[in-house]
Amino acid sequence: MATIKAVVLTISDSAAQGAREDLSGPAVVEELQKLKAEIVATEILPDEHDQIAARLRHYADAGLSNLIVTTGGTGLSPRDVTPEATRAVLEREAPGLAEVMRWESLKITPLAALSRAVCGTRGRTLIVNLPGSVRGARENLEAIARTLPHAISLLTEDR
Repeated sequence: MATIKAVVLTISDSAAQGAREDLSGPAVVEELQKLKAEIVATEILPDEHDQIAARLRHYADAGLSNLIVTTGGTGLSPRDVTPEATRAVLEREAPGLAEVMRWESLKITPLAALSRAVCGTRGRTLIVNLPGSVRGARENLEAIARTLPHAISLLTEDR
């Protein structure tokens, strides 16, 4: 199996402004480390479509990572634009991953139905949107964790 080289992007106006501590990004890093992922970079970005899309393009196109995980900005608030920014850079969607995350999360909370998270690929990089809460981010990542090593191997053609 290929080594997972991951970037974690926290999408939050308040965390980007320093008004609150980013707890979901570090939680996602912990979960990825359970998969023996190498964490290439972490960043905190405001809920700004163009900034999110630019960072996704940067990390996917630079060839430094094969997995980008975002946390935050997937709800119904007018400022929640992570799915739109992600779709703007994806070449192919991977709807099954988002479906599994919502399905497993619905077993825990009916609020999972409000998630607009998307997943897909750009080049040889898988991009996954997670909720912004620590609990939601962990639960959603756990739902797809077993599929990630194989997905990355397929993308990188490291079989």
